[in-house]
Amino acid sequence: MLRPVLHSKIHMARVTAAKPDYIGSITIDADLLGECGMRVNDRVLIANCRNGERFETYVFRGAPGSRCIELNGAAAHLVEPGDKVIIMHFAMMSDEEYAGHSPRVLIMRDDNSVERLMRYHADEING
Repeated sequence: MLRPVLHSKIHMARVTAAKPDYIGSITIDADLLGECGMRVNDRVLIANCRNGERFETYVFRGAPGSRCIELNGAAAHLVEPGDKVIIMHFAMMSDEEYAGHSPRVLIMRDDNSVERLMRYHADEING
């Protein structure tokens, strides 16, 4: 049996742009994608920490080093530049895959640089 589990997360990134007239997606700095393991076209769940909105979209690659976190299309109406968001990517895993998996989590600074990389371990989270 496969179950959806957290694959990776970008925690408390700051929205740098909201472009409602752009083709829908979230544009994320390519360096951040590489650090956390997200890929172009991956489906992500986004939580806006200012207003509680939660929505899904897919990933576009942003310029490396740009520190961009841009919401595009309809999702742009759910954020404002400066909002802090949590970007979560899930993957379908078997129990065997899950047992060896520890999600990569980027903890972000206000300027969208990475403060630290951490990993969630199932045995630590569940007590």
